[in-house]
Amino acid sequence: QVQLVESGGGLVQAGGSLRLSCAASGSIFNIKAMGWYRQAPGKQRELVATIRNAGNANYADSVQGRFTISRDNARNRVYLQMASLKPEDSAVYYCNAYLKTDYYSDYETYWGQGTQVTVSS
Repeated sequence: QVQLVESGGGLVQAGGSLRLSCAASGSIFNIKAMGWYRQAPGKQRELVATIRNAGNANYADSVQGRFTISRDNARNRVYLQMASLKPEDSAVYYCNAYLKTDYYSDYETYWGQGTQVTVSS
């Protein structure tokens, strides 16, 4: 069983910063990639940023230059440093991990429960 637990969400004024954290635990053999997605009310879930084992990061155009994703492979953690936040960044932010639980299993995607980020204007 695998669990992903996010933390660090909250309410912040436009222009402010927040740092999200996500910890993966349980039966984990190898994590190939971790990432952050977000979903605003009435909208589809969208990619924010992902990072692979080697550190290669990918960002949505809307957050490029403002958000930074990082990862602690030894602790199975991923972080999202968000700066210059805008009201349109308000959403529930979900952590995900693409991992396998043992040597013989396939890689699968797991999701956290989400953390709310609200940016006031």
